[in-house]
Amino acid sequence: MDGTIPAVALEGVEKRFGHLIALRGVDLEVNEGSSLVLFGPNGAGKSTLLRLIATLGKPSTGKVRIRGVDTQQEPERVRSTIGLISHQTLLYEDLTAAENLIFYGKLYGLPDLKDRVQISLEAVGLEGREHDRVRVFSRGMKQRLAIARATLHEPAILLLDEPFTGLDASARTMLSDLLMGLREAGRTVVLVTHDLYLGLKLSDQFVILNRGRVTSRGESEGLSTEAFEGIYAGAIQN
Repeated sequence: MDGTIPAVALEGVEKRFGHLIALRGVDLEVNEGSSLVLFGPNGAGKSTLLRLIATLGKPSTGKVRIRGVDTQQEPERVRSTIGLISHQTLLYEDLTAAENLIFYGKLYGLPDLKDRVQISLEAVGLEGREHDRVRVFSRGMKQRLAIARATLHEPAILLLDEPFTGLDASARTMLSDLLMGLREAGRTVVLVTHDLYLGLKLSDQFVILNRGRVTSRGESEGLSTEAFEGIYAGAIQN
């Protein structure tokens, strides 16, 4: 991949739902192998932005490009490079944990599925539960399995929308360690979270959205939570 082409690029993106404008002229670039955290109050447009990057929606105006490819023109071409963890786990409750991963693995045409599934389950702390049906899992266990689903095909770009929701302390640590490992492996990460500390810890850059606009952006490295709280408060005042 040409390092000069951003992994994710938004140009003049606006998204309207009837009279509601969720995004207003958003310009954004995420370089290959970097990690970006999106902050903002509820209703700021964070999840909408992530859905557009994931090709789950189309901008009303503007362009979204994934590794140089226009998502409106060639959505199927970019989907195999993306892993998404959202509020919905996208799991089949009547299937076992292993059956869910095998199903998604076949969609991506992955080889050596048995080994991949076992490795993925171990990575999220679900070894020994591969034959249990998802409907008996707790919310936290379902989120762990959703993480395994989203990373099974080793996507170049991982999108996470409030991934820590419903996770206990050990699962939060597991996910944090996993994201740190993905960063070290050169994967591109875009994270939406309300947790200022974790968001800054797991990112290279931050963007703050308010009422559909980018109101602040900068480097996360070396920025304390206390210092960022002042930046955040100023960015969401209007």
